[in-house]
Amino acid sequence: MIDVIPAPSPNFNTRVGPPDMIVLHYTGMVDGPSALARMRDEAAEVSAHYMVEEDGRIFGLVAEERRAWHAGKSFWRGATDINGVSIGVEIVNPGHEFGYRPFPDRQIEALIALLGDIRSRWSIPDARILGHSDVAPGRKQDPGELFPWRRLAQAGHGLWAEPQPAPGDALTRGQEGTGIFALQAGLTRLGYECAPSGAYDDWTATVVEAFQRHWRPASVDGAADGETRARLIALLRLAAE
Repeated sequence: MIDVIPAPSPNFNTRVGPPDMIVLHYTGMVDGPSALARMRDEAAEVSAHYMVEEDGRIFGLVAEERRAWHAGKSFWRGATDINGVSIGVEIVNPGHEFGYRPFPDRQIEALIALLGDIRSRWSIPDARILGHSDVAPGRKQDPGELFPWRRLAQAGHGLWAEPQPAPGDALTRGQEGTGIFALQAGLTRLGYECAPSGAYDDWTATVVEAFQRHWRPASVDGAADGETRARLIALLRLAAE
């Protein structure tokens, strides 16, 4: 068992089924107390199931059996009510607006323990441990490119792959062809909302940025270079296992 500090929020309603996804966020506010207060404010109409402070303290806001209000307008593998199927975890970090910075070790250690605890009660596949930016590309970018997804996967939570880059030039905005159709189909198969058209439009670039922010954070530029494409193929294989 982990130590969870009760901090009940009134912002929740009823689920229609058990959760099978975890969505990770950063708080994106000046500090943890401000974020906690907002999620406990009935007028704000936002919440999460848990908040993990930078010092490793874990606050419990909404019971896992209830539907917290953390994902907003979102999509993954055809589902649009992500709040209804997920457990939301807010990780204290000022975010890109207030001074984005690396996540402290003790905070990530606490998060890893929390994920293990949550998954001991619910059937949540590694492929469904996601960031807010995955389910809401273009609208959200948290927990961001500094978040240590690789470390989480090494601890047994989530997917990660580092294959050799695929050959060929990068695919980018304005291009058309079967390679772009295949890229869009792969992103759709993984879970993103990216219907194949064969045209590398602005939305495709936005989705590629979201993918890179999670699985190729060294370069978040919206261009599907060989490393981005190879990681997508490897992740599809892992997700199918």
